[in-house]
Amino acid sequence: MEENKSKTAETNSILIECNDFAHRFSEHNEHSSSGTSNSVITGDPSREVELSESRDLAGDILLRDRGLSDEVNEVETETERFTPLHYNVSECPPPYLLVLFALQQALLCVSAPVSVTLVVAEVVCAQRDEAIKAHIISASMLMCGVATFLMSTFGVRLPIFQGPTSIYLVPLLVMSTSSEWQCPKIYEDVTGPDNTTTLLAETGNDTATPVRELIITKIAQLSGSLVLVGIFHFLIGALGLAGIIIRFIGPVTIVPAIVLVGLYLFKLIVKFCRPSWFVASVTSILNLIFSLFLANKKTPIPFWSSAKGFHIVWFPLHQMFSVMISLLVGWGLSALLTISGFYTDDSTSEEYLARTDAKGDIISKASFFDFPYPGKLAGLSFSSAGFLSFFIATLMSVLDSIGDYSACAKVVRVPQVPKFAFNRGIAVEGLATIVCGSLGCCHATISFGQNVGAIGSTGVASRRVFQVCGVIYILCAVIGKFGAVFLTIPLPVLGGTMLVMIGLFIGVCISYLEAINLRSTRNIAIIGIGLLLGLMMPYWATTNPDKINTGVDGLDALFKILLSNPAFVGGFFACVMDNSVPGTLKERGLLEQMKELDANPSDRLTRKTDTIYLEGREVYRLPFLPEALRRSRVAKIFPVFDSIST
Repeated sequence: MEENKSKTAETNSILIECNDFAHRFSEHNEHSSSGTSNSVITGDPSREVELSESRDLAGDILLRDRGLSDEVNEVETETERFTPLHYNVSECPPPYLLVLFALQQALLCVSAPVSVTLVVAEVVCAQRDEAIKAHIISASMLMCGVATFLMSTFGVRLPIFQGPTSIYLVPLLVMSTSSEWQCPKIYEDVTGPDNTTTLLAETGNDTATPVRELIITKIAQLSGSLVLVGIFHFLIGALGLAGIIIRFIGPVTIVPAIVLVGLYLFKLIVKFCRPSWFVASVTSILNLIFSLFLANKKTPIPFWSSAKGFHIVWFPLHQMFSVMISLLVGWGLSALLTISGFYTDDSTSEEYLARTDAKGDIISKASFFDFPYPGKLAGLSFSSAGFLSFFIATLMSVLDSIGDYSACAKVVRVPQVPKFAFNRGIAVEGLATIVCGSLGCCHATISFGQNVGAIGSTGVASRRVFQVCGVIYILCAVIGKFGAVFLTIPLPVLGGTMLVMIGLFIGVCISYLEAINLRSTRNIAIIGIGLLLGLMMPYWATTNPDKINTGVDGLDALFKILLSNPAFVGGFFACVMDNSVPGTLKERGLLEQMKELDANPSDRLTRKTDTIYLEGREVYRLPFLPEALRRSRVAKIFPVFDSIST
């Protein structure tokens, strides 16, 4: 036993030495040829192949010298490959690839602002007001871009997309069923010499009011409530409460809560795929083929260089762009089926949504420039029901973000997210929530899980990609015609893409369980019952809304909101049980997390771990922060900085 442990430890050290030797070997060759040294990933496909071969050769030499070449495959199953990504977090792809990578991530999430806008329009009674929908879409895309750029630059500094999710929509949908928020009957009224059509809403007692006034009132109430909740959200991070929360939130809590969020989205995926299961299937199958079946293959690319002339290089192009390729193929297939007359032209049919011209008037009606700003659509008011809904959603979003940050760190092969990075990320999300409320979005932006799955599928983890992705969304919001192009993607294409990405994200969350003891009856009971309750209670609450009757309307609304949210039900049960049922930190999967939180900065640099990381904790550090500030008392008071002990 001891001999096997020593061999495993020695082989782990050899793998690290192989990587270091390969870096030195490649840098030496580069220095010899050009007098400069570059990083291992250069952006030149032929150069990257040469460096990969150098790394493999260096590893073989060292392993043969130590007599461990026969054991490397066995060890790789435990430590994984030491170069699992094409681009690490801090690396920057060349410009021509950078823009394409960013566009791929942008296309992956373009359905979010569209679908969320439709739901918000239902809540504020704007189903038939296209101008209101256009404003909400524009404001939503602007905040997606701003929040994504801020998160990857100033927040947790991991490649994480920020956008609207179902966490904020579920409480809104539940709230819309209350008598206070139910939409009245809406009808058209033709008045004036020009036969102007006005939408009116019945308000009772044979009176009517313009629908636009009703819509503005509801948006103002939601906006003011969201701003107040955003302040609370910001304080959770700025005051260091997020760092305290993660001491009680481990894999046993995170996995049921986040998996239930992903599973709950199956309704949205089915809704998108239903107009054409054929196109959705083709899109998802192609994505799986490029990202999984051909993961170990490389694409032949004609290439020319002054040194070698015209030659063929092998590069994993199909894997890096698996999402974009499958999406474009699905989009093109929908266009062919539309032109051939395969899809019906009846706009009332569900199949009509699979046509590429189903939203053809969006581009023509979109303005060239439209910049959303605070107060442009409505002012700020307050609603107790809206505040309560957003407050519950914020608590769940913090839990979701903790899970997303941890899952992303695992996928991009960097150390566990430190406490100051958690706090800073939550604080940035809170600031984004405040701005969302002031712009009239009626929802907040939080971290997206499907993009984490896309990183694992494409192997591109550069934060520069997400910074450029944020800029793309800002341009889509400001340049109306540009953003309208994305909105014409057929729903089945988006559904097929979401099927793979959300599935990958759920898989990543489940893999987070490797940190806990799965042989423990305690753990498997908490997780299993939490998942079951997260499916049972929302189903019961939505199918039996009248059963919740405490005699107090506000309390009834609170219980309906809580019990209708699967992530809250499953996550709350798992959190309470995980922190009350006896169990060791190692059994609960919190041992390494506690060591990371409690260790001094010097201890973190020397503490050994069995995991081979591609980058260290410097990934989370703000590079433009002066060292004097990190040593100052301010950095110790505000727990969002990587402070240095003096």
